[in-house]
Amino acid sequence: MFTSVLMIEQPLTAVDADFVTTLHGDDPVSFIVLMQPRGDQDRLLRAIDDVALGELPEALHEADIPEGEAALGPAEQALAHSLEALRRKGAQAVGEIVQDHPLDKLREVVDASRADEVIVLTAPHFVEEFFHRDWASRARHKVGVPVLKLFAHNE
Repeated sequence: MFTSVLMIEQPLTAVDADFVTTLHGDDPVSFIVLMQPRGDQDRLLRAIDDVALGELPEALHEADIPEGEAALGPAEQALAHSLEALRRKGAQAVGEIVQDHPLDKLREVVDASRADEVIVLTAPHFVEEFFHRDWASRARHKVGVPVLKLFAHNE
């Protein structure tokens, strides 16, 4: 069985679940999903990303999005939804919410599970990507397995 650690920041869409479960053809796949609650990233960087994507209304409403402890409930729902989406596609899936030091947790999970790869599924973060401070760029220096970066779809 092929084991992937999947880092996400929003619930998986049906398209995302279909895509990640078919990356390895018909081989059986198991996922360990690490969900980073929204709000732990810098609000200013999110607003800049929104502007860069031409999503001005989203940039104006960044302050309305729950952060910190208020983001845990939505994150738990997003994780449950994502795990169910993966299971409906026939994959094994477990997961957890990551609050502190997501890349340290990633390395711990990769080592403990002997994962074959890491998939970082996120919205575009132009500022972080430009400076190689995004999860995928930083993860490549922390884990000893391939790191695949994919952009999440919106429903």
